[in-house]
Amino acid sequence: MDSMSQEEINALLNNPENIGGGDEPLLTEEEKDTIGEIANISMGTAATTLFSLVNHKVDISTPVVTFATWSDICEQYERPCVLIRIAYTVGLDGSNILVLKEHDVKVITDLMMGGDGSNTDGEVGELHLSAISEAMNQMMGSAATSLSSMINSMIDISPPTADLIDLQQDIDESTIDEFLSGRFVRIAFRMEIGDIVDSELMQLYPVSFAKEMCESITKNMKADADSTATAADKGAQNTAPQPQPAPQAAPQPQPAPQAAPQQAAPMMGQPMMGQPMMGQPMMGMDMSQMYAQQQVNVQPAQFQAFTGNVPMNYGPENIDLIMDVPLEVTVELGRTSKSIKEILDFAPGTIIELNRIAGEPIDVLVNGKYVAKGEVVIIEESYGIRITEIIK
Repeated sequence: MDSMSQEEINALLNNPENIGGGDEPLLTEEEKDTIGEIANISMGTAATTLFSLVNHKVDISTPVVTFATWSDICEQYERPCVLIRIAYTVGLDGSNILVLKEHDVKVITDLMMGGDGSNTDGEVGELHLSAISEAMNQMMGSAATSLSSMINSMIDISPPTADLIDLQQDIDESTIDEFLSGRFVRIAFRMEIGDIVDSELMQLYPVSFAKEMCESITKNMKADADSTATAADKGAQNTAPQPQPAPQAAPQPQPAPQAAPQQAAPMMGQPMMGQPMMGQPMMGMDMSQMYAQQQVNVQPAQFQAFTGNVPMNYGPENIDLIMDVPLEVTVELGRTSKSIKEILDFAPGTIIELNRIAGEPIDVLVNGKYVAKGEVVIIEESYGIRITEIIK
């Protein structure tokens, strides 16, 4: 086995992030800062969406951007984790992976189903994976909207897919992206959900995809800067002094005949001297003072006395006009309330207990308004209702 030269050892010591990187381009410090800012804005929006799903306060800390390998992830997470793949279909070409701990997925799923987050027994099943996929679909959808405004271009994602992965086993390339076999960008967040969850959330990017996002942000910022500079140049041109025409010789004054002193009529649309323009109060005068100086003819409104002897032009024949209007009649056997968890357990044969005692009159509603009570009867092969009481 060939030994490393001193130059190679010095290069590795001076730039450890290139260890094992090969020819794969890594991110500059400016690109890492850009990725961190993108993740900070995106996950901030996603935290607001998660709050609406679990009904608990969600805090996601400032991200930390580093490079990592799969072995680094395995060292930090001993138990199985849930890997959620999000692929970008419009605006960006690539994907990223979110890594959540098994316990966190159980808590989020329980909260989404109306629980208190304590139902975390058992293994992660299809119900957990389906629930966390829907949560991430809404979270990353809102994050994509924030990213769209940053790059000034529409961005869309495909429905996320979730898989339970044992980190102590080798990578299954058929299950997760093959970029995890090399070096990738790791963005670590601290996620707090009320006082129930205090854990770490990770987002994994291929280096090439991270560079693509940085380039999109840079191009958008450059385009904005160019448009601002162009607008400033146009404004400077518009405000530049225009050349004045050369003065002409003034004509000799002619003697004018004496005329009787009269007040000159104002020009159309121009105010008279000393009068404010319509809609523009004089300097130093408020609106109340201006209206006080104007002589406005104000009179109280005059109304005819109401005697109550108003002819009513309707009769029994007018009801025929609405006789053909259809109304929806609903017979309500009873009601009950169930949690999402109980509804998801429904199956053929499930019995649902209602809030009405057997034999008690049932409600009859017309267009949603409670109008009568009745009892169920059977007419040949159909159910019917016999009215027993009209509600007054």
